[in-house]
Parts: sequence; C-alpha cells; structure tokens
Amino acid sequence: MNKKSLLNADNKDILIVDDTPDNLRFLATILSEQGYSVRKALDGHMAITACENLLPDLILLDILMPEIDGYAVCQLLKSNEHTRKIPVIFLSAIDDILDKVKAFEVGGVDYITKPFQAAEVLIRVKNQISLRTAEQKILNLNIELEKRVQERTLQLELANQELKRELCERQQLQSQLLYRALHDPLTNLSNRTLFMERLDDALKLTQITSDYQFAVLFLDGDRFKIINDSLGHLVGDELLIEIGNRLQTLMGDRDILARLGGDEFAIFVDKVKDISDAQNFADQILQEFSYPFKLSRAEVFISASIGIVLGNINYNNPQELLRDADTAMYHAKSQGKSRYCVFTHDMYQQAIKLLQLENDLKRAIERQEFIVYYQPIVSLSTGKISGFEALVRWQHPTLGMVFPGEFIPVAEETGLIAAIDTWVLQTACRQLRNWQEQKVIDEDVSISVNLSVRLFSQPNLLAIIAQAWREIQLKPQNLKLEITESAIMENSQAAAVILQQLRECKIELSIDDFGTGYSSLSYLHRFPVNILKIDQCFINSLNQNPRNTGLIATIINLAHTSEMKAIAEGIETPEKLAQLRDLGCDFGQGYLFSKPLAAKSIEDLLASNPQW
Repeated sequence: MNKKSLLNADNKDILIVDDTPDNLRFLATILSEQGYSVRKALDGHMAITACENLLPDLILLDILMPEIDGYAVCQLLKSNEHTRKIPVIFLSAIDDILDKVKAFEVGGVDYITKPFQAAEVLIRVKNQISLRTAEQKILNLNIELEKRVQERTLQLELANQELKRELCERQQLQSQLLYRALHDPLTNLSNRTLFMERLDDALKLTQITSDYQFAVLFLDGDRFKIINDSLGHLVGDELLIEIGNRLQTLMGDRDILARLGGDEFAIFVDKVKDISDAQNFADQILQEFSYPFKLSRAEVFISASIGIVLGNINYNNPQELLRDADTAMYHAKSQGKSRYCVFTHDMYQQAIKLLQLENDLKRAIERQEFIVYYQPIVSLSTGKISGFEALVRWQHPTLGMVFPGEFIPVAEETGLIAAIDTWVLQTACRQLRNWQEQKVIDEDVSISVNLSVRLFSQPNLLAIIAQAWREIQLKPQNLKLEITESAIMENSQAAAVILQQLRECKIELSIDDFGTGYSSLSYLHRFPVNILKIDQCFINSLNQNPRNTGLIATIINLAHTSEMKAIAEGIETPEKLAQLRDLGCDFGQGYLFSKPLAAKSIEDLLASNPQW
C-alpha cells in the first residue's frame, strides 16, 4: 500500500456483504490496497448489525443471499433514519435489466455485475465515495450555517420560523448589496451609477414637461492632495466624510449628492427656474467651505471649485451633462479656484481644442516640432552674459508658435513633460558645446535647464543627465539644473540623494521660482543647492511697496548666508536693475537684457558683445 493510495482513500470505511468468502476476499484485497478501511459480512443480519455499531461510508451488497436477500437488507437500511443515507452498490451475477431496476427502486446507487473487474469496482467505489464525501461536506456546511443562524437569532424554535428568518436575511443581503452597488462606501453618499440613473430620469422628464429643468453641480476640492499627502490618508478620508456631511445639509428633499471618486462630488438640484437658482446654491456651498473643517486630528481649511450646467431638453444623455459640468469646474479651477463657473459652449470648444492639443503633443517630439530658445543670464557685477536659460517652444504645423503656458500644463498632466525635458536637456547641452567650439562664448558660460517634477522622479535621471553632457564632452560645470521646490519636497529623502550625486558631478543646482512655494530654511540646509531664483512676481512689484524690497533683500541675504547665489527673474527696466545691484543680487535675466531667442539670434547678440 503506498502513501498516494492512503491519501486518496482518506481511510473511508467500506462494508462488503456477500455470502461467498472468495468474493469477500477479492473485494477486501483490492480495496484495502487502495487504502480503504474494509469490513466484511457474510449475510444480511450481520450487515445490519455492523451498520448499527459503526456507520460505513459505503456498502457493497450482494443480492442473492440466504434468509434475507440484498433487496430486503437495502430496504431495511433505507427505512432506518440512522442508516438511510449510506450509499449501497449492489453486487450480482444476474445482469437482467429488471433486477437492476429493482436495485435502484429499493435505494441502490449503483450496480456491479459478477464476475468482478477490479478496475470497474475501484472506479465505481471511488465515484460513490467522492459523492458521499461531497454530500457530507455539504451537510456539514449546512449544519454550520444553521448553527450560526441559531446563534445569532436565539428565537428559532420551529422549522417554519427558521425558513422565514433565512428568507428575511437573504432579502436584507440583497438590499445591502444593492445599496453598496449604488453608494460610496466611504461617505455613504450616492455613487456615480445612482447619480447617472437620476440624471437619466430627469432627462426623460424634460421630454415630457417642456418647462422642466434642473441643475448639475460638479465640485472638486482645491488643494485636497496637499492635505492628503501632508496629514495622511486617514485624515483625508475623514475630511471627505465631513465634506459630504456639510453638503448634505444644503440638499433639498429631491436633490441628490453623490461622490464620484477622490474629492469629486456631484449635486443634482431638482426643479430650478433659471441659472440664478443654481448660482445661489453654489454660493451657499462656497460659504460653507469658508469655515474650517474640525477633524479628530487637525483643523483644516479647504476651498472648492464648482462647475454648473442646466439640464433641459437640449441634452440627450447623462454623460453629456456630467461632462459639461466637469468642464465648467476645470474652468473655475483655472480662474483661481474657490469659485464657480456656469458652462458655456465656448468651454466645450476649448476642451475639444485642449484634447486636440494633447493628441498633437504626443506626436510633436517624433516630428521634431519643438525648438529651444535661449534667454541670457547676466552677471550684475560685470554686466556681461554669464549663461543662458533653455526654454522650449513648440512650432506647431498649423497653429504656428505655441508658447509654454499653453502646452506645458498639458504635457505635465499627460506625463509627456519628461520626454520633452530630456530632449531640451540634450539639445541645450549640444548647442552650448557648439558655441564653445565656434569660440562665440567663453568656456565658463553655462546653460540652465529646467527639470520637471516628472523627470526629476525618473529612476534613471542621473543616467539621462550624464548622457546629455558626456557624449558631447561638455564640462559638467557648464550645466545648471533648475528644480522647483515641489519637485524636491515630494520625496525629500530621495531628492537629497540625487542632488548630492549631481553636486558630486560638479553640476550646479538652482531652486526655481523661490518664494512662491515652501520657501523653507530647513530644506535649504538639507539639500546641496547653489542658486536661488527669485520669482519675477516679486521683481514686478519691486517699486510698489517698500516691504517687497525688504523681502527681496531677505532672499538675497539668505542665499549669501547659505553660500549660494541669487538670480532675479523678470528685470524689465533700468531702475529695477539698479535696485537689484544695490541689493547685492548676483545675476539677472529679463526683457531689459533680451527676451528668449532662437540659437541664431543669440549668436547675433553675442557678436555685438553686449554689456549692461
């Protein structure tokens, strides 16, 4: 007997009933070899007694036996509640169809004709044992289920009550499943599916009642990601629940509030007379968001941007309504957030244009439609050009020159910005090397290239940068990388390692738009930064308020104290240049010196040997 046979048989107990000892020995031998536990009985009375002592898992029962035949034995077993579920396989030398029919009528589950074939016996036994095992498992599961129901209810006394209880539980489960399918699990608000069904019903009503209209408001939290990232997802989830609770207090009886996902909510406002009703509702929402949200672990402020669309007979399906409300919301967000916008057809056209721009942008790199412009960076101590900032432009085949403000946000949103940045880096390094070889610039003139958050987070960033200057034999000292504060702070630990490695390569690092982001002294001490670029918004207001002059002076002193240099962006007048020189600013760039120019125009500028 091998282990495999034992495992297959699982020690199942089989009772063989036959008045012929040779048959008993043969059957017992082949079954024992398969790991079954075998018992034997020479007549029907012994078989019944054996079953009463210990229930077998299967009985092999001979039909023709003295005193009491197999049919009678089977009938007795089936009439006994204790033994009626034992499967019986009849054994007979008779192969007549009527005998087989009678065997099944009295409760047999199978019929084996003598002389026995071992393979046939084993497979029939195995099948019945498997069925018996499955039935037992089902029985055990049902017993366990019934036990659990009894433990929970404590009131089940009769079978009829149990049936009613199970039916009630099933109905409740179906209701719960339906509720979960139509509601957001975090806030318990309606979800997108239920909201769209309600919109569909409302649109059908507009076809029947011509003067009926409703409003859809699409709401998105401003700066929610910052709260989520800084305070954690548990706080973020709690905030979403509180936002839902606060909005719910504004709902009418037939209005619906739904959470679509993330921090996006949609509101169905029933029976509005005109757009002013929806605008008043949006004003109430913005007023509610002006108050702080007091959470268990923090008190936070968050604003919202809202898009509004009127639902009427002009709409064919709910998707169009939600799309237009979403479009209006993004328009509100682009106008400064914490406000609402009513959808107009121009917004839709603008969205279509943006989508087309995104599609064109995906093909622009392979079609080499981008151009790098260069803006001089001037040393304020010498008045001479000390470097250039590489700025990308897009020469669209039909739209003409597309400026960064139009396509960079799209590139950042789609992830294409990393590929564009890499191309600009390679092109700018190559151009600087060409100028060096042409002797039109000094060897210490540098090129500054912006790194987006997306490119800075690339795992092979160092390899990308090294390839840009090594292959063309440009000195790393000639390359400066401009990084925003947000790129550093998104993953400060990884950023510290990368910046240190860049610093070890002698590549200088500049913080772009300093003063508009975190502007924290702590990260300046932690990261090996060489240059602070003062955002042009401070330079533009230099003469408007003495406090602005003091703020710029503070940034310059901060840079010098930290052994860094300061660059002022947006210098447009001689007066501002003079002020920045007086404040000790190291470098500057702006239209006073030159606007960004193509490479050939830069060569013409250099040929004039300018000095300011």
